[in-house]
Amino acid sequence: MAFKLPALKFDPAALAPALSAESFSYHHGKHHQAYITVANEIVAATPALQGKSIEEVTKIAAADPAAKKLFNNAGQHFNHSLYWLSLSTPGSSKPSAAVSGLIEKGFGDFAAFKTAFVTAALGQFGSGWVWLTKDGDKLAISTTGNAETPLTAGKHPLAVMDVWEHAYYIDYRNNRKGFAETFIDSLIDWSFVEKRIEDTTSLDAGV
Repeated sequence: MAFKLPALKFDPAALAPALSAESFSYHHGKHHQAYITVANEIVAATPALQGKSIEEVTKIAAADPAAKKLFNNAGQHFNHSLYWLSLSTPGSSKPSAAVSGLIEKGFGDFAAFKTAFVTAALGQFGSGWVWLTKDGDKLAISTTGNAETPLTAGKHPLAVMDVWEHAYYIDYRNNRKGFAETFIDSLIDWSFVEKRIEDTTSLDAGV
């Protein structure tokens, strides 16, 4: 089955002014779709990959130096799919007691977690991603460049923020810090983060 552009779980205008409908029309409708189109073309020409999930295809491509083009596009499909699922309407989601406990174990308190996340976003040179993963009994933050993903290191990402400029430039221009602060303060879907801790269902399944 071919990979498909996942539907957003919210109206594109519902995240304004934190993220505008215009930003989604370009980012979701054009950038993400372009990665899916190329990935599907390569998979369609490679019988051994057909029927595999996006996670499986990304890992297989990452292990093959000759499959860089597939990895770049499949990885970006996975990364973007998780990004859309990581978003919620502004102010609609707060960490549960269980998630707050994981944050405290990893960072001390929410303020320290936010500082670490924003610092990671600003420290990622050029295009990339800021990831939230579970590390034992706590949460951890990491970054990757371009299409790279924690999947290839055997980790299970819970949420991600896109720090490619096309993710935020329409609404924030060059203010990546402002975008990262807004993401943590009001956009991250903490209920999805909590669900994802135990849920390893492929992102192909949607929301």
